[in-house]
Amino acid sequence: MTPHRFATRVYYEDTDLAGIVYYANYLKFIERARTEWVASLGIDQMALRAAEGIVFAVRRVEADFLRPARFGDDLVVETTLQGLTGARLVLEQVVLRSGERLFVSTVTLVCLTDAGHAARIPAALRARLAGPVH
Repeated sequence: MTPHRFATRVYYEDTDLAGIVYYANYLKFIERARTEWVASLGIDQMALRAAEGIVFAVRRVEADFLRPARFGDDLVVETTLQGLTGARLVLEQVVLRSGERLFVSTVTLVCLTDAGHAARIPAALRARLAGPVH
């Protein structure tokens, strides 16, 4: 499956005093990329919550910090669906600088009701998530 690509830039606010991206900010980069991936599939998460009463939440993140990103770097986050079940999806997300892998993560998302209980992903939504990435 072709990964979804999301471009971003490292701003001063993303870095520590040495100009290196603070580790927690990689989680922000991949969150933004996931949001854009879902939107690229034609899924409106606010409409989904209003119509179906479901949301997605991060259940688990495995992360490897391979090389530092620095102030001013242009980055690309690649998001690839690795697995999809009735109530969860697993994504690989990689942060790249000029093709070099800086950060690699596996993110498990679960489908929840507004009340925070586990829920099945509706079949039509599951099919859209499993479809080709744009």
